[in-house]
Amino acid sequence: MKYTVKQLADKMEISEHTLRYYTDMGLLPCGRDKNNRRVFDQESVNWVEGIKCLRSCGMSIEAIKEYSDLCMEKETEERLRARETIFLQQQKVAHQRLAQAQATADYIDNKVEHYRAVLAGETANDTNPNNWDAAPKKGC
Repeated sequence: MKYTVKQLADKMEISEHTLRYYTDMGLLPCGRDKNNRRVFDQESVNWVEGIKCLRSCGMSIEAIKEYSDLCMEKETEERLRARETIFLQQQKVAHQRLAQAQATADYIDNKVEHYRAVLAGETANDTNPNNWDAAPKKGC
C-alpha cells in the first residue's frame, strides 16, 4: 500500500511537518509520484515506528540520523558495532530515566500512604504549611 504525507501522518499519529522533516533529514525513505509528491510504503511505516520508539526513549535526532545512515550502508562488522554502541548509550539513558521514574513513583506512593494515615487519624496532619508548627516536619 502507498501512503501520502497526510495518510501516513494520520496513520502514525504524527504531524505532516514531522514526516517531511524526517524525509528531508534522510531519516525516512520515501519515493516520489509523477507529480514529485512524497509517497510512502510499508518500509516507510516500519521506519516511522522505529523513529517514534527511539524518540520516545529520548534519542536525539542526530543519533537517530547516525543510526539510520549506518543501517543504509553496506553491512559490516564495524557498522554493526557502531549501531550497537548507539544502543548501548541509549540503554544507559533509558535506565537512568527508569530510575528517575521509579524514584518519582516511590515518592508519590509514600505521599499517598501518608495522606491515608492522616485521613485515618493515625498521624498528625503535617500536609499543610499552616499545621507545620503543630506536627513534626516530614516534607511537602
